[in-house]
Amino acid sequence: MYESRKLPPLPPAKFVKRVLVHFAVAMFLLVASLGIGMIGYMFFEHLSWIDAFLNAAMLLGGMGPVNPPLTASGKLFAGLYALYAGLVFIVTAALLFTPIFHRVMHRLNWDDSAANRGQNRRARSVKEA
Repeated sequence: MYESRKLPPLPPAKFVKRVLVHFAVAMFLLVASLGIGMIGYMFFEHLSWIDAFLNAAMLLGGMGPVNPPLTASGKLFAGLYALYAGLVFIVTAALLFTPIFHRVMHRLNWDDSAANRGQNRRARSVKEA
């Protein structure tokens, strides 16, 4: 998916496209997770859709639920959803920062001498022919 250090960094337009694709995947994950949380709160705790949205969004944001769960099944769902939301937070951060981190590391470690050696070999073979 990413270029090796022997290849030059992506041109800016392709890099922006890569960042946008990562952003789209992260947003899809967040929207799907929010939907799962809302359905769970509506089913297990019988909350209205707006209260279910608020609780799911607060958990995904790392703040915790607004309405404490009252039923045993609601408590179990809220606990499992909280663990899931923590993982979603980490995965989303990784999805957003990975292309930027890779770009910085690639620029710092790009072995342009390997690219120049390849060009020199081609130039010599053309001269010899």
